[in-house]
Amino acid sequence: MQIHLVDGTYELFRHFFAVPAHHDSKGREVGAVRGVLSSLFSMIREGATHIGVATDHVIESFRNDLYPGYKTSEGVAPELLSQFPILEEVLTAAGFVVWPMVEFEADDALASAAALAAKEKRVERVFICTPDKDLAQCVRGTRVVQLNRRKREITDEAGVIAKFGVPPASIPDYLALVGDSADGYPGLAGWGAKKSAAVLARYPHFEDIPADPRHWNIDGFNGAKLGLLLRDEREKAILFRTLATLRTDLALFKSVDELRWKGTTAIYSEFAKSIDAANMKVPSISEGKHA
Repeated sequence: MQIHLVDGTYELFRHFFAVPAHHDSKGREVGAVRGVLSSLFSMIREGATHIGVATDHVIESFRNDLYPGYKTSEGVAPELLSQFPILEEVLTAAGFVVWPMVEFEADDALASAAALAAKEKRVERVFICTPDKDLAQCVRGTRVVQLNRRKREITDEAGVIAKFGVPPASIPDYLALVGDSADGYPGLAGWGAKKSAAVLARYPHFEDIPADPRHWNIDGFNGAKLGLLLRDEREKAILFRTLATLRTDLALFKSVDELRWKGTTAIYSEFAKSIDAANMKVPSISEGKHA
């Protein structure tokens, strides 16, 4: 059994900028919704059977209370924001499990779903379908991996290390140091990707770094200087790591059986007509290959 966890927010953004605009009979922009729906139907045709989709029902989350500079919906096109509730309704009607996030983020839902699915021994592999670097922290060996569907690239634990220079468990510490412009926090001054990777490869978490910089053992770097940089901004580093750390304790489902796609619901045709997708080919349940 293989599990596919889809970043619905990323997919909606991706299709919004990739497909032509389309207004339905009510004048609503639904081009991106149609694109995501078609894409998920393609996943079924390609063999996916168990799919969960996480969306940011609202962009803001509990992290905005922790740091005022954290990302918001400001600057997001109204024509894109308005499609989130439409997407959630259409995908649910199409038979997909959807997790619309309000207090938490879609990334938290993906992280929690991956952790829950990985607990079940019958699950052979979990695909977290997003290129978002935040989710690299959830990769485990070759069993829980990231899948960039657009590039058709799979990143396992070795791939995370090759890309960032640190293992998945150190990704929150790494992002805290280098920052994440997409999420709205800058990282620490003086800490670039190379320097951060070198330090965290030797000391996986901030707490592992010796308090006395003279005891640092990192070739090519001035331990005393790095120690001062981190000491002076340690509270900020811890805050940014908290922002970067995804929640894995959300109770999204009790069994992966709940994620199995069983075909469209009775109300799907109504929703398909509402977004001018009545002629969109719906896959058959038998097209799924991975039981």
